Amino acid sequence: METLWVYLQMGGHGGFIWASYGAVLVILFGLWLISRRFAGAVQTELAVLDRDRPHRQARQNRET
Repeated sequence: METLWVYLQMGGHGGFIWASYGAVLVILFGLWLISRRFAGAVQTELAVLDRDRPHRQARQNRET
């Protein structure tokens, strides 16, 4: 158990190192959440645009 504590202290710099890892994880998680929300909004917008636009095949069938 003592060896684990010494490892986590990392020569006296453990507080800075582990806080940095925590900050990076929080930032990455936030970016992941923002990306998912943005992707969902884009999917919704594309679905609306696709619904309102006549499809190419339907136009081609009417022309023939």
